[in-house]
Formats: sequence, C-alpha cells, structure tokens
Amino acid sequence: MSLPTSSASSLAEALSGWPPPVLDPHGPFSNSVTTLAWVLFGLMTLIFIAVCAALWVAIYGSDTLRAKLGGERVVKWFGLIIPAGVLLLLLVWSLMLVRGLTTIQGDELRMRVSGNVYWWRVSYLDAAGREVHADANELHIPVGRPVVVEMVSEDVIHSFWVPKLGGKMDMIPGRTNRLKLQADKAGSYGGQCAEFCGGAHALMGFVVVAHEPADWQRWMDSRLKPVAAADLTVEALRGRQLFNEVGCAACHRVAGTEAQGISGPDLTHVGSRLSLGAGILPNTRATLIGWIGDSQSIKPNNRMPAYRSLKAEELNALGSYMEALK
Repeated sequence: MSLPTSSASSLAEALSGWPPPVLDPHGPFSNSVTTLAWVLFGLMTLIFIAVCAALWVAIYGSDTLRAKLGGERVVKWFGLIIPAGVLLLLLVWSLMLVRGLTTIQGDELRMRVSGNVYWWRVSYLDAAGREVHADANELHIPVGRPVVVEMVSEDVIHSFWVPKLGGKMDMIPGRTNRLKLQADKAGSYGGQCAEFCGGAHALMGFVVVAHEPADWQRWMDSRLKPVAAADLTVEALRGRQLFNEVGCAACHRVAGTEAQGISGPDLTHVGSRLSLGAGILPNTRATLIGWIGDSQSIKPNNRMPAYRSLKAEELNALGSYMEALK
C-alpha cells in the first residue's frame, strides 16, 4: 500500500507553485474550467485589440475614417447587437460546458466538507449520507472516480477550491452546495479557501490526496481502526494523559478514547496527515510541538489557545502522542 509520508518534502510537493497552477488540469471537471478560461482569455484579447484600434482611430485617424467608422449603424452593430449576441452565446455554451461540475449521477463517492475559521471539517459519507469516517484538512480520493463534495459552513462564508481537480464553490452558512472533483492520476493536490473569511484567511489551505482505487480502499479500511493503547510508547501514554488533563479533549476527538470534542479538528489519525494548521506546516514532531505550544504565533486569531505554560517535556510527550495517532 502506498500512503503519503508526513514530511516537509511531501507537503512541499503537494502545495508547490502557490498560487496554484489554475491552468494545469488533472481531471475532467478542472479541464472544463480550464477550457472556459482559455476562451474567455481569447475573447478579452480580441476586445482589447478592438478597443485599442478604436482609440487609435479616434486620436490619429483622418476625418474621413472617423466619419465612416463613427456612424449610427456601426455603433448599433458593434456597440449593441454583436456584443449582446456574443455574450448570449457565451452564456449558453459556458453553462453547458460546466454543468457537469454539479450534476449528480448517483454513483459518485460522497464527502462533506465544512468550513470553519480557519480549518476544514471532513466527513466521508455512505450511500445514505451517514458519516463513516471523520477527518480534517485533508481529502483522500480514489483515482478515476468522481467525488461529490457537499459544501457547508459553520460560521462565515468560505470558498472551496482545488484548481487542478475542479471548480470553485462557495460555502454559505445555512446552505448546502455541491461540487464534483476527480483526479486522473495519483498524487497530492493543494487547495485553498478562496473567499476572504478573516485575518488568517490566507493560512486556510488543505490537501487532496488521490490514491489508486485499491490503495484508497485499504487506506479507508485503516482509518476505521483507532490507535490502540498497546501501540503507544511510555512517552506517548504520558502525552495521552496530558491531552485530557490540559483540556485538549474538550475540543478535539480521538476515536476509541474519552476525547470526544467536536469544536476542533478530529485528531484520530493526525499523525498520518501531510500537514498541520490546515495546510500551512509540514507534519513533523517539531511542528506538532510548536503548534501545541503557541499556535497563535503561527496562525493568529485561530481558535486554539496557546499553551505557553507547558514544560518542554510535556510538549514532547504531547507531540509523541499526536505523532503516534496514525
């Protein structure tokens, strides 16, 4: 089974080239958006050339040329009829081109992503829409299979955007929107919140990991098994004790333990994620400790308090516990 490793190089590969290459599609739905973008770029170029030509005629053209091109008939055709016709045709064609982004066939894999300030709650759903696995800040999908992502927001307006795999969709409080993604090849793809949602908006990213179908199924099966206490080192066991004592369990959930908080990201398998802090840090022991000790200096105004009172050995124990949750 080929699973992504939690390393700086893996995260760099997943999020390389930010801003993301929006004209580099890796799936059928992003390909539709790219085609539409190139057509719009072409039309804008033609309009720019036409406007520059008209401006040149107005400034430098002869009186005869200006009189010929400035008549009422020319203005009617090039100022009203042709632009209206082009815009109408473009509207109809673009709607037909991108309708597949939201059209539900019924055989797609279903997920739900909830926008929060400033992170993403992820739910894997069964055919009836029930949650079968909870995660955060990462989506894992099988190659070659369309995925319907239900978009909701738990606070303010966010926007879900994975440029290489699909279009962009707003997440509006009180409303459920749907968007389809599909990857044509295995790999990691960077995403970002594309709607200003507060001071740390630019630090609200995520990663989509596409697996070969058999690997994805094995990955999903492994997610349904929480880490057993017998698999933890002495330091990690001390970290689990501290996790409950300092209040982490009030906000975070770790399946199979007493920690069942829901106001923060699910940490059941946090040790296997590519990133921390919603796509902004590589997932290493050092970054885990730094995030626990003072996340506010890394992502200001996020909802996790800074634990500056913890001693170095306590931070190490918590980091060891988080690292073991795979």
